[in-house]
Amino acid sequence: MTRSRKTPERTCIGCSRTADKRGFVRIVRTTDGHVEIDPTGKANGRGAYVCARVECFDAAAARKRFDPALRVRLRTDDIDRLRRELEELLALTQTSPQGR
Repeated sequence: MTRSRKTPERTCIGCSRTADKRGFVRIVRTTDGHVEIDPTGKANGRGAYVCARVECFDAAAARKRFDPALRVRLRTDDIDRLRRELEELLALTQTSPQGR
């Protein structure tokens, strides 16, 4: 008898939707304190999840949800950089046949 693995679920910090982890983009504060997009979802550090949509990222940024989720103080230029990186990642996943 084989057991089926429970699929990990996460909650978007922008819209509070809960779904399978693979439907989200992870933003991680690495062990050295840098905040970056984690396309693999496996990087070491404290993570926060947003839906794979720019609107959810913008909602999380407007509500200042990144700071408490990542336990860091982000500046406006950090948010702008992360948004650009997210847009690039989403553009790549839409053109790639395999996705992420």
